[in-house]
Amino acid sequence: MRRAVRRVWLTAAIAVLAVAGSGAHSTAAIAPQNTIDGVASIQPANGQVVGVAHPVIVTFIKPVNDRAAAERAIKITTSNHTTGRFSWVDDNIVQWTPNGYWPARSHVGVQVHALGTGFETGDAVVGVASISQHTFTVSINGEVVRTMPASMGKPSRPTPIGNYTALSKERTVVMDSRTIGIPLSSPEGYKITASYAVRVTWSGVYVHSAPWSVDSQGYANVSHGCINLSPENAEWYFDTVHVGDPINVVE
Repeated sequence: MRRAVRRVWLTAAIAVLAVAGSGAHSTAAIAPQNTIDGVASIQPANGQVVGVAHPVIVTFIKPVNDRAAAERAIKITTSNHTTGRFSWVDDNIVQWTPNGYWPARSHVGVQVHALGTGFETGDAVVGVASISQHTFTVSINGEVVRTMPASMGKPSRPTPIGNYTALSKERTVVMDSRTIGIPLSSPEGYKITASYAVRVTWSGVYVHSAPWSVDSQGYANVSHGCINLSPENAEWYFDTVHVGDPINVVE
């Protein structure tokens, strides 16, 4: 199942992770002097535990005129000198994404002038959904710990191939086919409440419990784009993964 949500990662992440404690890094060059102050927030929040692919997100109070100066003011420290890259998602929001992953179970420090914070990473929980094998395999710190039967998107609604991160965790979520243009009156229509939902994309792809497709899991792809798991497996993954952990979808 899919639920379309038209929000960029950062806007939604700040809203969701402010409750769970999440991440941003920031510094701003404010007109006309191009001074680098006026930082509204740095995420992940101080002391928060996040996944190993979670970006640092910095939100400034005002639009930044001198982006290069703002980026220079952001100092990120890790135990293994992780490298990464900046990208701007709005005039006042910049994110720093690690090349590869943060070290598992480590501390990441973020400093913007006098404003500093730090967050922790959990174990490296990496999920791989194989469309052709009908499996969802989870490794922790490089060791495969569970390979689960799964059902991905049917040919008319394929699960998008790519590398993603867990954007949020929702104990229950209502999925309505009308949000992706399918009337409830259609044979393809649905409105259901899914449990143990881990969001993969803002367009509505989740890993979630799907008791209705258990007979197809491991054998056929019958969903509307989501990664269907049995209730037991979905609960286990939900309890294991952190927001910001990698989810890779392969052929």
